[in-house]
Amino acid sequence: MREEKKIPKKRLKSSRNLYIGIDGGGTKTQAVVIDNSREILGEGFAEASNPLRVGVDRALKNIFTAVERACDRAGRSSSDIVSIECGLAGVRREDLRLLIRKLIIQKLRIKNVDVLTDAEIALYGTTLGKQGLVVIAGTGSVCIGRNSEGKQFSAGGWGPLAGDEGGGAGIARRALQAIAKASDGRGKATALSRVAVDYFRAGKLEDLSVAIYAPQVDNVKIAGFARCVIETAKAGDEVAVEILHEAGRELGLAAVAVIRKLKMQRRKFPIGIVGGIFNAGELIIEPFFEFVQSVAPKAYLVKPKLQPAHAAAVMAFENFRKNGYTNNGTGKS
Repeated sequence: MREEKKIPKKRLKSSRNLYIGIDGGGTKTQAVVIDNSREILGEGFAEASNPLRVGVDRALKNIFTAVERACDRAGRSSSDIVSIECGLAGVRREDLRLLIRKLIIQKLRIKNVDVLTDAEIALYGTTLGKQGLVVIAGTGSVCIGRNSEGKQFSAGGWGPLAGDEGGGAGIARRALQAIAKASDGRGKATALSRVAVDYFRAGKLEDLSVAIYAPQVDNVKIAGFARCVIETAKAGDEVAVEILHEAGRELGLAAVAVIRKLKMQRRKFPIGIVGGIFNAGELIIEPFFEFVQSVAPKAYLVKPKLQPAHAAAVMAFENFRKNGYTNNGTGKS
């Protein structure tokens, strides 16, 4: 077989002026690279980087892979990076954030590194630092808000065992419970039963309980079943529709908890919605927003101004300027 000749990529002019934003969740990691223009030069993707789900070592490996791929797409070297903003799911603990920050600094030899939650970068992407909320519903779910006094508060983000209501894992869990009840005669019949057999490759409904507890079926695989629930609801299945309505109300409950904590009930503010679960459209959004407006009637929905990874890159740029680092990235000017 003829071996394909590798042609080295042409690098653009080298200058230490790259800023990296990272959005790492339970399913994938995205890195975005920008320069002083704040426009996206390149993007890179890798597998999950939630350290609670995949471990710190694997999370870091996927972060570095995404960064290298983003730099390659930009035609630049990772040695040109001067600032990184890393937003990860599963890093609410300060010691874990500090550990990951330390290891990124050691690997990339950059002093200006910040590690925070994925919710915080999504919030910035919606509000650009002003008051407002963002609700994330992907593999998991969380809501975070900021008021005009600069105070922040979050609700949700408890993971698949204690939370994820309204997220992919929570929706899938509710659907599997509904299927079990339907199979036993404890609940309504639903088209989800057939869909689950196909998705989990169970062969027949009687074998579904074995299939969903197989060693290779992890939380990401379970959460992925939420897409099937959405499709089944759009086709008119009554049980699937009610599961999504319930998910919308749960997301609304998280938002209302944040609104009340920040005393924003009478204020006018935006709410951004982020994550694949919102692809369900009005099946999720209508019950969610109806619940929110019962408490905060002046709240309004917006599309995020920046996607989370891009928002993180802009935050990296802003932090670099605020901290007074010089463009060689080695210290303050």
